[in-house]
Amino acid sequence: MFVIVLLGVLVLVAGVLVPTMWFNLRDLRDADAAGAVAVAAARKVAPDLLSYDYRTVEEDLVRAGAHTTGELTKHYKELTTSLVSKAKSQKIVQTVSVAGAGVERAEPDRVEVLIFVNTATVKEVPGKAGLQQQFSQSRARFVMVRRDSRWLVAGLSTLLGTA
Repeated sequence: MFVIVLLGVLVLVAGVLVPTMWFNLRDLRDADAAGAVAVAAARKVAPDLLSYDYRTVEEDLVRAGAHTTGELTKHYKELTTSLVSKAKSQKIVQTVSVAGAGVERAEPDRVEVLIFVNTATVKEVPGKAGLQQQFSQSRARFVMVRRDSRWLVAGLSTLLGTA
């Protein structure tokens, strides 16, 4: 009798745990797939978000804003007032290339991506002759969110702060 009751309890527990584990596994697989797609999207849009040329800076910011959503879109619109005049007065050309990227945290519709970038900057510095060139390596964190069928950047942070 005890064995039959024990088997009944085990079947009942298994009946609850197996579907729960199945749904958890499905969520993990969905998050893993989302991470791979979001990293690819982040690598593709990072140069648009972080690069600009003083000759086309307004268009560069509009293009960058097309890859964003939420508060970050508003931030890129606000950059038009501060960055454009500085970029034009110093003739700044900033070019970013992605050296590497990986998933920090992933959910099916939200992925945090750490991106390593190489940045080349050329500009005129008042009081100095010729163009000044600088090369740096840094990292940025993109918070990617799925909007319809697209992955957009909802948050961007660097060592210098959050945008």
